[in-house]
Amino acid sequence: MGFAASAAQSDTPREMVVLGLQVDQQFRQNIPAWSFNQILSRQKAAQNMLYSATYMETLPVATGGKQWSCLAEALYFEARGESIAGQFAVAEVIMNRADSQAFPNTVCGVVNQGIGRRHGCQFSYNCDGLAERIHDKKAYQLAGKVADLVLNGAPRRLTSGAMFYHAKSVAPRWAKKLDRTTTIGEHHFYAHQAGKS
Repeated sequence: MGFAASAAQSDTPREMVVLGLQVDQQFRQNIPAWSFNQILSRQKAAQNMLYSATYMETLPVATGGKQWSCLAEALYFEARGESIAGQFAVAEVIMNRADSQAFPNTVCGVVNQGIGRRHGCQFSYNCDGLAERIHDKKAYQLAGKVADLVLNGAPRRLTSGAMFYHAKSVAPRWAKKLDRTTTIGEHHFYAHQAGKS
């Protein structure tokens, strides 16, 4: 089935994005070098659409299983005050960790790592002593949409492979041992120094 036929069968904007990402992966494997730059410029515009509030508003409210719930909750409590790109960046860190052998291999495992140990949580909202209650429904719905897109293959290009981040308002000692890859909104993002892990 070709892209046009598949697209015609897609009922929601989310399905269109997922399908587009799948087609993009297949297409890149077979693209001639002479047209790559032209496609890259169009692709960049399409990817920037992911970070658009207008686009995100067109997506239906997302729901999902346990991994989706863990990611949506983490984005809500860790990044709800950030831009859409800032929320995608935090999601990238969580996904990068889940893909790394140095961390648990599931989203929930990453998000919940260290719970129960004093100052051992990887994500501060899990150890702040406050009950995790969702008060801002709209912010949670946005976090859920971001979680859904990321879990379904949205590109991870914002943080250059970051596995750590912290708020700009703090200066943790561990950050000195890492390379800062970028700053988005109120968060600095980091990766292991070259040659170290």
